[in-house]
Amino acid sequence: MRKWLFFIIAFVYLAILVTTCSTPENELHLYIWADYIKPELIEKFEQEHNCRIVYDTFDSNESMYARLKLGVTGYDVIFPSGYTYELMLQQKMLNPIPISSLSYLKNLTPHYTPEKFEEGSVIYGVPFAMSYSGIAYRKDKIKVEDQSWGIFGRLDMRGRMTMLNDLRETLGAALKYLGFSANSTNREEINQAVDQLLVWKKNLAKFESEQNKHGIASAEYIVSQGYNGDMLQVMRENSHVGFFIPQEGSIISLDYAVVPQHAPNPSLAHAFINFLLEGAVAAENMQFTCFPSPNQAAYALLPKELQENPSLFPPQAILDKSEVLRYLGKDGELYNQAWDKVKKS
Repeated sequence: MRKWLFFIIAFVYLAILVTTCSTPENELHLYIWADYIKPELIEKFEQEHNCRIVYDTFDSNESMYARLKLGVTGYDVIFPSGYTYELMLQQKMLNPIPISSLSYLKNLTPHYTPEKFEEGSVIYGVPFAMSYSGIAYRKDKIKVEDQSWGIFGRLDMRGRMTMLNDLRETLGAALKYLGFSANSTNREEINQAVDQLLVWKKNLAKFESEQNKHGIASAEYIVSQGYNGDMLQVMRENSHVGFFIPQEGSIISLDYAVVPQHAPNPSLAHAFINFLLEGAVAAENMQFTCFPSPNQAAYALLPKELQENPSLFPPQAILDKSEVLRYLGKDGELYNQAWDKVKKS
């Protein structure tokens, strides 16, 4: 009887021990954009590090930031775009990442990394992916002669068009169309952009950031503002879909991999970010997402047709007219007020 009791106690103790060792410290929690990391790469990392990856998705920087400010915690790696990254950095929402943990940081193009790191250096955000907003359209339903943001003024497409549900991207498009900076802090220019958006809004089915890919693929929508990577994914499967970056210029986003304050598993987070920097991994993910990466080692591994694709890597003439969105500090409230007016009108 005592022998059986001993085995039962030992079994229970072992079960508790195994359960304890297989939970939080072996899990990595991500907060990412949809269709952002190739599932097979996630599986590869899980196998290499004997862990489980769990992730939630967000559809705009604003919704992600608002969720974090409400006190939602538990994420190990998040991927904010540049202006939100700047805001999170300023508000001390990020943990430092030791350079010593990023052996593949050297794969980034020199423009995105300091020339020299001192021993013990840290970094708060690692450039991961770039995107350019533009316009997808159904080539079998509409003829596009003028590649401009002004396409949203076409009355013949009323009710069959969408713009992103993203205040900086959408107001930025209107500002670019009017010849202003997408980072303008001039109240009058922003008001003019609001007026322009209200004209376009009459022709829109909705402001949409999550279902625009499916809508353009099914021809529910004929014209949709979207990100180049998302729409290139659709074009890969549907030859009736085209995409262009407007002649007035695009909004450029650079997403960063960051580790938030109170991340449960920072060491595993560092390992995951370093994994994403590997040339072969970054190249494979770029082919999956169709979003360019500032990773020179990855670029060298891409097929020539992708290296020369103007929707993936826009020509310099377009880039010269395009802008990276910046964190605007207190002036950002001008955009919040403007967006409220657009949505409520």
